[in-house]
Amino acid sequence: MTTIYDRVINALGIEGSANKVGVGVVQYNPPVVAVSGEPPAACFSILSNPRKTYITPPGHGFLPRETAWHHQRHICALIKQALEEAKLRPDEIDVVCFTKGPGMGAPLRSCAIAARMFSLTFNKPLLGVNHCVGHIEMGRAVTESRYPVVLYVSGGNTQVIAFSNGKYRIFGETIDIAVGNCFDRFARLLNLPNDPSPGYNIEQLAKKGSKLIELPYVVKGMDMSFSGLLSHLEREVKRSSHSPEDLCFSLQETVFCMLVEVTERAMAHCGQHEVLIVGGVGCNLRLQQMMRDMCSERNAKTFDMDFRYCIDNGAMIAQGGIVAFLAGESTKLEDTWCTQRFRTDQVDVKWRE
Repeated sequence: MTTIYDRVINALGIEGSANKVGVGVVQYNPPVVAVSGEPPAACFSILSNPRKTYITPPGHGFLPRETAWHHQRHICALIKQALEEAKLRPDEIDVVCFTKGPGMGAPLRSCAIAARMFSLTFNKPLLGVNHCVGHIEMGRAVTESRYPVVLYVSGGNTQVIAFSNGKYRIFGETIDIAVGNCFDRFARLLNLPNDPSPGYNIEQLAKKGSKLIELPYVVKGMDMSFSGLLSHLEREVKRSSHSPEDLCFSLQETVFCMLVEVTERAMAHCGQHEVLIVGGVGCNLRLQQMMRDMCSERNAKTFDMDFRYCIDNGAMIAQGGIVAFLAGESTKLEDTWCTQRFRTDQVDVKWRE
């Protein structure tokens, strides 16, 4: 990529594809010494990244309409907060980035409208960002991982990804529900709180478990399946033959083994020696440890993050947008529609070589 900007660029990012709405500001500072190709991670700074989470009662999920209302209530205050924390005026923003998809339709549209209004009010260009690519670019910027195999695990997505020939290629993925969705639905069976998140509460219970219960282990080539495992757990919960702690422990161990297996196979296929874990489930410390154990045997390195950057946030959309903007990308106003289905490998990654 040839960067055409030799000045500071500020990007505002708005994320709201699920139950979290966030606004972040990322700043690009041109390198002191000119570089060819992709700008180094050190050129980017996260200036602000506030967010709000829609929390539902225990045993309940979040519905699109109520989630959209939540985002609409908070988005203006979050934009104001993000600008104040970044110490920037609205006219100092160079590009407004928003999540184009994938995600829940109503929440996505609510945030896209906010992005359009900011753009029209202050005459700023717009840039629609793929949610999955935003996670990847945030991870690469924060960890400075350059050429990783990416394990993307969240409530709506489970994919093993690597960059090749101008796109992020999906080497393996779930064939039914995402791992985060599996965790969320299992938490409802146990009536666990949704605060701060179902996955976090499962992780805490799993730390107290010790008995490994045999569960369906479904890896089909490079793809995974979690729905049968969830159905099996539902029967175990009804029988009450095992403690919640042991069930959570067994769920984590089984699911994470599947994820690590497919990730290792992708590393061998691509000849890569780095793994980057992104997405909300990527906060799980047990998953991070299992990935480190696998990588140590392959003389490879694991890159992971905490809840600030793994969980959906506005800065990741700003980061995914600013690298595309630097490569000359933008989105026309008439093309700022949202879509619930937007594959990671549909994006032309023009900012990487």
